[in-house]
Amino acid sequence: MENNAKELKEQILMKSKKGISTLTQEEIAKADEFCEGYKEFLDNSPVEREAVKYTLKLAKENGFVEFEQDKQYQAGDRIYYINRDKAIALAVIGKNGVKNGTRLSIAHIDSPRIDLKPNPLYEESSLALFKTHYYGGIKKYQWTVIPLALHGTVVKLDGTKVDICIGVDEKDPCFCITDLLPHLAQEQAQKKMGKIIEAENLNVLVGSRPLPCDDEESELVKLNVMNILNQKYGIVEGDFLSAELCLVPAYKTRDVGFDRSLIGGYGHDDKVCAYPAVMAAINTDVPDCTCITYLCDKEETGSDGNTGMQSDFLRFFIYDLAKAEGIEGYRALSLSKCLSADVNAAFDPTYASAYEPKNSSFINNGVIITKYTGSGGKGGTSDASAEYMGEIRTMLEKNNILWQTGELGRVDLGGGGTIAKYVANMNVEVVDLGVPVLSMHAPFELISKVDVYEAYRAFHAFFTT
Repeated sequence: MENNAKELKEQILMKSKKGISTLTQEEIAKADEFCEGYKEFLDNSPVEREAVKYTLKLAKENGFVEFEQDKQYQAGDRIYYINRDKAIALAVIGKNGVKNGTRLSIAHIDSPRIDLKPNPLYEESSLALFKTHYYGGIKKYQWTVIPLALHGTVVKLDGTKVDICIGVDEKDPCFCITDLLPHLAQEQAQKKMGKIIEAENLNVLVGSRPLPCDDEESELVKLNVMNILNQKYGIVEGDFLSAELCLVPAYKTRDVGFDRSLIGGYGHDDKVCAYPAVMAAINTDVPDCTCITYLCDKEETGSDGNTGMQSDFLRFFIYDLAKAEGIEGYRALSLSKCLSADVNAAFDPTYASAYEPKNSSFINNGVIITKYTGSGGKGGTSDASAEYMGEIRTMLEKNNILWQTGELGRVDLGGGGTIAKYVANMNVEVVDLGVPVLSMHAPFELISKVDVYEAYRAFHAFFTT
């Protein structure tokens, strides 16, 4: 008896993903509304400390209180735990506490940027400039001739901490890295992309007027800049040695496209996953298992350091929760499951040759599961198990969440890593689940509003089902 090909296709072949076309206008409107909160989050969280501060504000407004070690928490209790002002955990205690493990949603809140060197300020040819060291993977030429804002924290010799933010308010001055005019750039144009702007030439212009004075001193432009900073913040040049200062794009988040379907802004990687994960925790009442959203630092530079994912901070937090319940911490951790909330590269038809279309993610097709990251022969990845992939796939389908799968470009072309492997190293089931991004790591990245909302729905379903 011959098979009916059409019926057989229906039974055993995957149906092509129709993405946004499967959503009603009501559902799309919910996505648009959700993203208004995300845009505000993004504008208030350009750097880690500010992201933690804004997340803390949202948490306190929704009943979260500071974690106390050795306290016995009850189902439904909502707690936050901050690590050195650059990482934060939000936990909702479950009916079963941590005895069956926790449900973890983990994102990073650092993004590629321009950091200041320890001795940044100098004067050359009557211009005052900052020397810099870029942070994370960037195309250096993208950071020239755009308005930049200065963010960060300075600690003075007496221990006083000073927060600095210049360039965000439209009335503030901004800063800029200059570039060579086309008329004189014939030699520059012959260089390879990575050498068009040398790292040591990412110098930021910060002033040009000398300090008004009667005596004949040198470096008066530099002195004038330092005098302005001293008068406003009470800092001296030596205080740069104990500072965390960086430059990020000074412009606000914007809707993109005639249909306003996209959001353009700085730092979607990875705050576009951090915000949905935070809101999933906030909107979870009394789960079965304790749910934790953790936002960490240093992913763009390898997750090292005491605020990065390789720190034991999260491990010890779970151990503390377990101890209060009379459970061995390693048992709670080993039974835990995690969604590593991180982005992937959306297919860009302008640069189609960089992708393998059958295994790429697409804008407006929903949240993306990335089974493995790494590069080449899966180097530097945890590679989620078939069992856990099946579990998450079932969860997404049961909750009618728009989702897709994909890799980070063509094999052997590039690749990248996420914090998933550091979670896996703790003997936790983990897979990457996040939002597709166009122009990733650029000063102005693009994402779909629908994809952001579907990410939120995925994290919330993970916590509650």
